[in-house]
Amino acid sequence: MKRIITIQHCQSEQHINGMMGGWNDWELTELGREQARRIGERLGAELEGQSVKLYSSDLKRASQTAAPLAEKLGIKVEYRQELREFNGGPLVMGKSKAWYREHCDNFGDKVDERPMPGAETKRDVYERIMPLCREVQERAEDTVIFVSHGGALSVWNIVWLGLPPEVMNTCGIFGRAGAIGEFDVYRGWEHRILRIGDLSYIRD
Repeated sequence: MKRIITIQHCQSEQHINGMMGGWNDWELTELGREQARRIGERLGAELEGQSVKLYSSDLKRASQTAAPLAEKLGIKVEYRQELREFNGGPLVMGKSKAWYREHCDNFGDKVDERPMPGAETKRDVYERIMPLCREVQERAEDTVIFVSHGGALSVWNIVWLGLPPEVMNTCGIFGRAGAIGEFDVYRGWEHRILRIGDLSYIRD
């Protein structure tokens, strides 16, 4: 049975400095690094002896979250731009969240709304994640792990369930920093979400 685990990157600098996330390449905070260490130790212990493939967004906050787990399991990380957060466009690079709220055309709530010139829509992210979803189902490993971002993983949840992107006009499935999700394919065809938003791995 194929199992997929998602990890939303741990606390990073944009969570506390008032700046935009997206493709701005922030590092983890000190707390975030400790959270990543706990995930590495605890999830790594559960996965010891299994065949595991580990993918990560190539942005620092995701790659730094993935690193302790890769070390614990003795495996390499494959970095994929498909797992990056929403691209907010060139105008938001280095900008604050307050600036964004003042200048964006909308908040991208609808699937085809583009908040800023050059920004991705939800449909854009859906279409870049879809091929990766197909790819991982064909891998031989027991478990495939994605380390990604909150917005991107909210879209992954929709893609995994086989729902059309238009459902994101009215609903969403979101986690929090450091959250774990677990998914499988039951009886070879049924795509299931077994858990979502599990923060137990980062708690004391």
